[in-house]
Parts: sequence; structure tokens; C-alpha cells
Amino acid sequence: MARSLLKTSSMSMRTKSVQQMGLSLYNTSHGFNEEEVKKKLQQFPGGSIDLQKEDNGIGILTLNNPSKMNAFSGVMMLQLLEKVIELENWTEGKGLIVHGANNTFSSGSDLNAVKALATPEDGIALCMFMQNTLTRLMRLPLISIALIQGWALGGGAEFTTACDFRLMTRGSEIRFVHKEMGIVPSWGGATRLVEIIGSRQALKVLTGALKLDSEKALNLGIVEEVLQSSDETKCLEEAKEWLKQFINGPPEVIRALKKSVTAGKELCLEEAVHTERDVLGTLWGGPANVEAIARRGKYCK
Repeated sequence: MARSLLKTSSMSMRTKSVQQMGLSLYNTSHGFNEEEVKKKLQQFPGGSIDLQKEDNGIGILTLNNPSKMNAFSGVMMLQLLEKVIELENWTEGKGLIVHGANNTFSSGSDLNAVKALATPEDGIALCMFMQNTLTRLMRLPLISIALIQGWALGGGAEFTTACDFRLMTRGSEIRFVHKEMGIVPSWGGATRLVEIIGSRQALKVLTGALKLDSEKALNLGIVEEVLQSSDETKCLEEAKEWLKQFINGPPEVIRALKKSVTAGKELCLEEAVHTERDVLGTLWGGPANVEAIARRGKYCK
């Protein structure tokens, strides 16, 4: 009875946009033609976005363009969307770590693409494409971490804000350099930064193009923790261990918790609690719930 009621309950479009993965911020009604943008981005090759899905439910997403400090080529932007879609369909997934190859996170956009896409129309189209992609990444029902090694500059700094948490190695640096390029963040980074550290601190970081080393980033609350190791392999293992404390449990429960928190973050109170109710309906009386109750019962005897 309860489940049938949940299925017939009405939800606003904003609620649906949070609950249903695969929906983007912009479409043709906003003057956004995704296929045209993809054709333009395809003209700028270089690097790759690599995804490894481990049996423990942790995905490792690698920004791989080390000759350009892992700057995003057009092809990498396209591949990032492909990997996000793949993660949206990974029902066994619980966590995600994003890092850059060769001890560097990312220096943002490849300047070859930036120079070629020079008109305001091109800039807005690219902005819409990357906001779509990073918003979908942010809404994944996975607990996500940006592992920041070396530099996270410009668009690279913006990317880190699309993850739930940020971990940093000593000697690394986050810097929103957009002011020095004569622009503002365009991948949603300013909006997300305000949410993470508040408007006053975000204004300082952006207008000052501040160089945030690991200590400053930790004090501001941008990062959760500074890792002990700076070695590429060892710090990735550290990040996995840090993540495991939050993904211990059945995938459906971890994913449902992330969906509930995303709704609470993005929706008004009424819509958020309705979403919480609907997510509960997918778990109550399910295998994880039944098993947990049985286990508790054994402890009480």
C-alpha cells in the first residue's frame, strides 16, 4: 500500500531533476544544442579521461593529459560526459575518487580550444556543456572525492568543487585564476564555492585569485584533510581508506543517503522531505533493511 502511494505521489520538476539521473541543466529550450557543441569539441584532441571501477564499489576517474598538466582538451570534455553517464548506470558503485595523472590534478581548459572558441556564443555554449556535465557528476549517487595533487587551477579548481569532499597533498595548490584570464568561473565553480565556504570567503578567493596551499585550504574548509603522503600511488591508497569509512554498507543504502542529501542541498524544504520520503520507499522492507533488523534482533537476545 505504502509503495503504491509513493509511486503515485506527485513531484515537482525540480524534485525530479534531483532524483532522476541523466537530466541536465540546459537543453534546446535554453538555446543549447549539445550535438553542435560536441562537434566543435571533437576538433580538439589530446589526453583522455580514464575510469576504473573496482569490485569494492569505488570508481577511480583519472584526468590524463600530463604533457599539459592534465588540461581539458575538447575530446576530454566529451569523454568526461561519457564517463559520467557510465557512472550513472553503475548500480554497484558507492564511491568515486577523481585525480590527475602524474601528480597534478588539472590546470583547467586547454588553451588551444580556448583560443579557437573565442566568440561569446562559443564561450556560453562551452559553459553550458561543462555545467551540465559537472552538475550530473555532482548529483551522482556516489560519495565523491577530489584528490588534489600538484596544481588545481582555473577549471581544475572548479572541478574539485563538484565533488562531495576534497583531500589534498602537501605542496599542492588550488587557485581560481579566472580573474587573471579576464573572465569568471564558468563551470559552476563560483556557485559551488559559495556553498562550500560562504560568500565572504569565496569573494576573497575569487577576486584575489588567491594561492591556496594545503594549510590555507584546510583552514578555509575547502578541503577535509591533508594527506600524509605525496607519492602518487600511496596518496591514492590513503584516499581510498578515507573514503571507505563513508561507503561501508550496501550500495542501495549509500546511494539513497547521497540522493537524500542532494535533495536537501538543492530543493526547498517541502520538496526535499518529499524526496526523502520517496527514497525511503525504495529501502523500507528491502533486503538491507530486513537483514539489519534481523541482525539487531540477534544482539538483543
